[in-house]
Amino acid sequence: METKVAGRGSGYNPKNRFEEIVIVPSDEDDRFFPDEDRAERKIQTQFFIDASKTVLAKNDSPDVGFTYSLNPYRGCEHGCIYCYARPSHEYLGFSSGLDFETKIMVKEDAPELLRETFTKKSWEPQVVSLSGNTDCYQPVERKLKLTRRCLEVFLEFRNPVGIVTKNFLITRDLDILSEMAKLNLVSVAISITSLNQDLTKKMEPRTSTPAKKLEAMEMLAKNSIPVGVLVAPVIPGLTDEEIPSIIREVSLRGARFAGMQMVRLPFAVKDLFVDWIRREFPDRENRIVSRIKQVREGKMNSSEFKERMRGTGETAKAIHQLFYVSCEKYNLSGGEFDLATDKFRRTNGMQIEMF
Repeated sequence: METKVAGRGSGYNPKNRFEEIVIVPSDEDDRFFPDEDRAERKIQTQFFIDASKTVLAKNDSPDVGFTYSLNPYRGCEHGCIYCYARPSHEYLGFSSGLDFETKIMVKEDAPELLRETFTKKSWEPQVVSLSGNTDCYQPVERKLKLTRRCLEVFLEFRNPVGIVTKNFLITRDLDILSEMAKLNLVSVAISITSLNQDLTKKMEPRTSTPAKKLEAMEMLAKNSIPVGVLVAPVIPGLTDEEIPSIIREVSLRGARFAGMQMVRLPFAVKDLFVDWIRREFPDRENRIVSRIKQVREGKMNSSEFKERMRGTGETAKAIHQLFYVSCEKYNLSGGEFDLATDKFRRTNGMQIEMF
C-alpha cells in the first residue's frame, strides 16, 4: 500500500477477517483528493457509544498475569503500528488498520458498571488490569475522564489495580494514585518501546514522547507510587539494542520493577507492520523481518501460549539475556509490584462492609 496518513500508524484498512465483503479504494478515488493531499491524507477520529452491560473482561490465558481487565475504550488513537490488540476491532465490524485508531468505542457507563460489580457479593477482591487491551490514557481521556472516575471507584472500594500506559496524561491523576499507593492498591507500568523520538513518532504517533514518559515515571516515583517499565514490544532488528539504555534511564527515574514482551503480530497486524516498515525504513526491511522470524520459528507471529510473549530460539534467548543482565546491573527486579487485596470494602451509599 505504502500510503502515508498524517498522524496515524497504519496506512490503510486491511480486510476484516469476519466480513464477506471488503471495499477498497480504486484509482478513480484519487479525483477526490488534490495532488498535494494524495501522499499524506488526514483522517479525523470518530467516537461511538459502547453500550456494554458489563465492564470487566475475564481472561483465562495462562501466560497473562491477571484474570480481569478494564478497558474504558475500544480502539486506540495512539496508533501504535505493532499493537497486538488491533484485530479485536474486527469483532465490531471495523478493520485492524486505520479503523482501529480512528473509530473509538467509548464506554460511558464504565465507572457505574464497575461500582455495580464491586457491590456484588460474588466479587472477590483481586488486582484488575487497567488496561489490558487499549490504553486507558489515550488522548480522549483528557476530556472524558472515564479512567479517572474508574480510579475513584477502585479507591472507594479499595480494590487494587495495575495500570499500563504510554501516556504522560496519567500524571493528571497523581492525587488519586497517591491515596491508593498509601494503601498499597496501585502500581503503574510505563510502556517504553524506544528512546528514539524520531522512531517513536513514526511507530506510535500519538503516544507521549520518550522524554515525557520518563518524566511521568519520575513524577510517579516522587509521589511514592510504585512504578516500573514495560519494555514492550521488543522488535528484533529495530529496538532490541536499546534495552540496556532504556533500563538505565528508568532506573534513574525511580523505577522499581521491569518487564519485557516480544513483538506480537497476529492476523492483519503483520501485514500492516510490514507495510509500515517498507514505507518508513525500506532499506532495513529484510533485516527486521529476518530477525523477527528468528524468534518466531521462521514465521512472523506465534500464537502459542508462553511462546507468544517471549519468542523462541537463540535470538530470543540473547534478547532476554540482555534484558536480565541490564536489570541486574541497574538493580531492577522482574515482574510487578505485589498489591493488597485484604483492604477491600463494599460500599452501598453510606453503608460500608469490610471484606
